[in-house]
Amino acid sequence: MPRTAAPLLTSPIPRVADSDRRRTSASVVLRSVLEHGPVARSTIARLTGLSPASVTDYCARFAELGLIRESAVLRRSKGVGRPHLPVDLDDSRFVVGGVHVAVPYTTVALLDLRGRVLARSEVEHGGAEPAQVLARAADTLAALLAGAPGSRVLGVGFAAGGWVDRDSGTVVEHPLLGWREVPVRELLGARTGLPVHVDGHARALVNAERLFGRARGSRSVLHLFAGNVVDAAFATHDEVHHGPRSQAGAIAHLPVPGGTEPCDCGRVGCLQAELSERTLCRRAREAGILDGMNPMHVVGAAAAGDPVAVRLLRERSRRVGRAVGLLLDVLNPEQVVVTEIGVMHRSDCLAALREEVGADRAATVSPISFPDSVLAVAGGAVALDVLYRDPLAASPDAI
Repeated sequence: MPRTAAPLLTSPIPRVADSDRRRTSASVVLRSVLEHGPVARSTIARLTGLSPASVTDYCARFAELGLIRESAVLRRSKGVGRPHLPVDLDDSRFVVGGVHVAVPYTTVALLDLRGRVLARSEVEHGGAEPAQVLARAADTLAALLAGAPGSRVLGVGFAAGGWVDRDSGTVVEHPLLGWREVPVRELLGARTGLPVHVDGHARALVNAERLFGRARGSRSVLHLFAGNVVDAAFATHDEVHHGPRSQAGAIAHLPVPGGTEPCDCGRVGCLQAELSERTLCRRAREAGILDGMNPMHVVGAAAAGDPVAVRLLRERSRRVGRAVGLLLDVLNPEQVVVTEIGVMHRSDCLAALREEVGADRAATVSPISFPDSVLAVAGGAVALDVLYRDPLAASPDAI
């Protein structure tokens, strides 16, 4: 047998395993800095189980990339011994772009490495075709970057409701927008010249919660998004479930017991038809509370003391609670996060939702951690998730 035969058969396997191990180790080190910084390298080693030498090596590489920096504050371990110079995330240098396409408008934003929104803008669609919507988003992003001199962009995250295929970077189907097989990554990448990462907004927000929100550290998280689109996402052991071609979380047509709203699919009582913000606004118009399509006007009317607006919001939150209860029965997550305007802005709506879930599980349910910037965070979180999963692969063009 030729002397090269064995290496040819066996060498690719350890290389792949080593690459995966390095990527995972780099990820846990950077996330430890994100979560605990300023933090000593020795503490990172203890938290992650990696050797001190490995942690020092990864921190040196992150510092070279500009992702972390040494803190100016010395720390002593339990007050004795040689003081440590801790490291912290460097959130002054890089940003990511975020693009979220909702039914009436697109939200474009810049976020720092901690997931904080630095700038944002909303662009109405006005019936434009997908290519036009994405071109306007790219132009808006360019304008935001022009207003942030010195910031270097690592990439762009795109999020939307409907069926979004992360791997191909495509909006496969978004019935409310009329989008089908839209190559978002290709179109937005060509317009911006930047790496573009694409995912569904429910999954994007699970990742945002996992990195920056109250769900950080949870072993399993369910997220229910109830806007004009109603969908869900589930993460366990730090991984969001996507399913074949990213179809997981499509709950729009789950039947709601006692539901009366007609659905575009031809049936009555589908979850999205019952919970959609379009349904809430239609009911508010019928009650004379508003004359448009902005659900925040219903929240405003309730805050001003309108009893009908209060009733509509509480009823909607109760229906959301029933949906959460069904999903809890199936998935049994450690924590549930809900994105719904009543729950995000009114304690009585959160109480109504928790009452429907049941006293034994009510404490597991909380509103999204970013009530004033949900859509901006959703877009940016797609790119930030990529960064924190593989920080050593940060865009060389940006760095």
